[in-house]
Amino acid sequence: MAVPELTPSLLHTDSKLPTLIAGPSLGTAALPLWAPALPYLKEHFQVIAWDLPGHGASKPSTQGFTLAELASGITAMVGALRADGVIAEGAKLFYAGVSVGGATALQLAVDHPGFFNALSSICSAAKIGTPEGWTERAELVAKAGTPTMVAGSAQRWFAPGFIEKEPEISASLLHSLQDADRFAYAHACAALAGFDVRGRLSATTDRILAINGAQDQVCPPADAQFIAENAPQGQAAIIDSAGHLAPAEAPEDTAALLAEFFLAN
Repeated sequence: MAVPELTPSLLHTDSKLPTLIAGPSLGTAALPLWAPALPYLKEHFQVIAWDLPGHGASKPSTQGFTLAELASGITAMVGALRADGVIAEGAKLFYAGVSVGGATALQLAVDHPGFFNALSSICSAAKIGTPEGWTERAELVAKAGTPTMVAGSAQRWFAPGFIEKEPEISASLLHSLQDADRFAYAHACAALAGFDVRGRLSATTDRILAINGAQDQVCPPADAQFIAENAPQGQAAIIDSAGHLAPAEAPEDTAALLAEFFLAN
């Protein structure tokens, strides 16, 4: 196990604004996931996205990692961006991630309290799926590749009718899955198999907004309510039109919830 090296993508740079670090879902590159929300976010935030190992701009991982190591990879990436002057010293810093990126938000709250001014877990949960399910998927993808996940992901990711309504957005997301490195994808599955912070949320001190989609089959609204009820500074919001990839499916609603919560104080 090792802290993975993550590659940031500068989606909107303006060092005078607070910085939003935007995290991906398993199988997606950050750009197609967050690009639909960018027009609504960039008036409030400098937006820097990161990719999972072997996805989008990040190089593949050569060994497994945990969610705790992934969270440490994010703090290291932010440290490098600060050293380079991309993130101004003293600037407010926020984090929002989807699915595994949202699980990482909770891991950051548990392991690195106060590093971010506030965090948002989107279409995620304090425990996602079962260890057996993730282990099985990791083995399948390592052996047969990420294209084996495309048909199932098309069903799991999007609310009914979204693919027909937004063929370009959904196609770019599914292409990023097909292009993901199979071994790095398997490493991320193994990290999710070991992820469970349900018993640790009560010790968090950060402000956390859990946003889930009403039509999410993977992480239903009850998962957001659990976070809000168990994290002392937790809140929940539900987006009626969204499935599992809210920034792409309901970009304006997602951006509005983030701006309202992050900029509240």
